[in-house]
Amino acid sequence: MLNRRLDDEIPFQWHHHPEFELTLTLNSKGQRFIGDHVGSYDHGDLALVGPNLPHTWASREKLDEAKPHVALVFWFRKEWIESLTASTVELRPIERLITRGMTGLSFGSKLGLELADEYQDIYTRDPAQRLIGLINILLRVAAEDGEPLAMKTPREMEAKTGRIDRVLLHLHQHHHEVVRLEELAEIANLSVSGLHRMFLKHMQVTISDYLIGLRIGEACARLSGTTQPIQHIASEVGYASLANFNRHFKRRRGLSPRQYRSSFAR
Repeated sequence: MLNRRLDDEIPFQWHHHPEFELTLTLNSKGQRFIGDHVGSYDHGDLALVGPNLPHTWASREKLDEAKPHVALVFWFRKEWIESLTASTVELRPIERLITRGMTGLSFGSKLGLELADEYQDIYTRDPAQRLIGLINILLRVAAEDGEPLAMKTPREMEAKTGRIDRVLLHLHQHHHEVVRLEELAEIANLSVSGLHRMFLKHMQVTISDYLIGLRIGEACARLSGTTQPIQHIASEVGYASLANFNRHFKRRRGLSPRQYRSSFAR
């Protein structure tokens, strides 16, 4: 469990771990990065992150400047959930939740705000009551569908993950620029062919597809949350060609950028 309160910002800190993570974010707005997903978050955002799925939040502003950014985090292992549900039929919805949540799920702000008081209260309880409180929270969350986030589930990370972490960090910080494979290979201290094999092994997707996912994810956040011109957004997320941007966007989202933006306007 982590009760994180930050006065200045929630910083971009790319990381992953073998546990599931359920995070409630309060008094904060910004972007969250989960695998190849990039999306906006707001006050009350509730998200489930699957095991070994690289992720981070990065704040842009607070709702109340006098109060800190708040990130309330629960971690739990898949094996723990499976041991609970093996003999308790009433907890089976939680097992189905974690099956759906391997690539991450967003539950939005409505549910997050409904659970906020109960969520924060858990941190004041003794260990046994914390366990009961977490199970109750998970049952509430399991009753909702949630929006799938990342496209792929990474394989279990090996003990030495420095190389893939360095590559992922570079991609997330520079995906709006021209990304050169030779530079990524140097960062990973591998040949280009070795880089391809490592990335595909860990992320279950090619570097180019992962990069497209990052760019289209950020474009979605801008299309739904700003009035920036589409051509400007395409350029800002890394596309020199508007035609290429439109083609990749429609392939990923099933809509043109204009249609996607219009769906939020309605």
